[in-house]
Amino acid sequence: MTICEELVERERSYLSPYAVCSADTKGRERPMAPCPLRTEFQRDRDRILHCKSFRRLKFKTQVFIAPEGDHYRTRLTHTLEVSQVARTIARALKLNEDLAEAIALGHDLGHTPFGHSGERSLNRLTQDGFRHNEQSLRVVEVLEGGEGLNLTWEVRDGILNHSGKNRPATLEGECVARADRIAYINHDIDDAIRAGVLREFELPQDLLHVLGETHGQRINTMIKDIVRESQGQPHLYMSEPIQNASNELRQFLFDHVYMDKWRKEEEERCDHVIVSLFEYFMEHPQKMPMEYVQIAYRDGTERAVTDFLACMTDRYALRTYENLFIPVSYPVI
Repeated sequence: MTICEELVERERSYLSPYAVCSADTKGRERPMAPCPLRTEFQRDRDRILHCKSFRRLKFKTQVFIAPEGDHYRTRLTHTLEVSQVARTIARALKLNEDLAEAIALGHDLGHTPFGHSGERSLNRLTQDGFRHNEQSLRVVEVLEGGEGLNLTWEVRDGILNHSGKNRPATLEGECVARADRIAYINHDIDDAIRAGVLREFELPQDLLHVLGETHGQRINTMIKDIVRESQGQPHLYMSEPIQNASNELRQFLFDHVYMDKWRKEEEERCDHVIVSLFEYFMEHPQKMPMEYVQIAYRDGTERAVTDFLACMTDRYALRTYENLFIPVSYPVI
């Protein structure tokens, strides 16, 4: 037996009946020769880790735009935290940890510069709207490497449905959807306190009494509750008290961090950058890199400009804006 075959046998003997065995994947859009060392979901994880879109996440905003401090989360560190939480839940429930990890690592590849501010701008500018989960799927199916990463159906389904109204088709995908919310609820509190936007005594004490006083305690409470409520179940659940407290804490963040007045001026500046770049490249599509010019010929200019802007990091978007719209000063001789 190859190492891969041994791993598959181990999955079949250990995983829950509700888990997805890697040998039972619905497959890829293009056939690939099997790997003797890795399962199909392990290959997907590695393909995502080595792609350019994953590396760009380190310079994309999570909440605080282009922060000076070294300890604020970026889209990359958020992704790693989601992966850790999803793997913990999957492992405890005897689900396929490799599948959960691959979905988690790919779930935000299509996020815009400037976080959800950039997403809202592109959603307003484009005819069909813009949603980062759909763009993440487009990255792995079309954009990365010019032909996509050719991932398995289960990973692509989990990436598409980690947010939005539709439930992922696998429990591993549900792990990521749950982990995404657990991660950002907790690390955004941490970053908001570090930035001085929130002070610890302002956090709702009744919710902390249910979930935990510290970052680690709250994550631990949420994960343990999911594992306890979901044992032997075909879906993932939270108990009513923990679910309600989590929802209320999330709403608190929307009211005091995500949509608070302190962000208004910053988001207006970000929107100005996105709108200016969108309008410029709609008028001058030939100024984009050749790969996006080709998309414009194939799928239309709006689609190409949307892809180009969504792939930008914060600093690349700002640098492009400066190069296009800020006059260059010349030294006095």
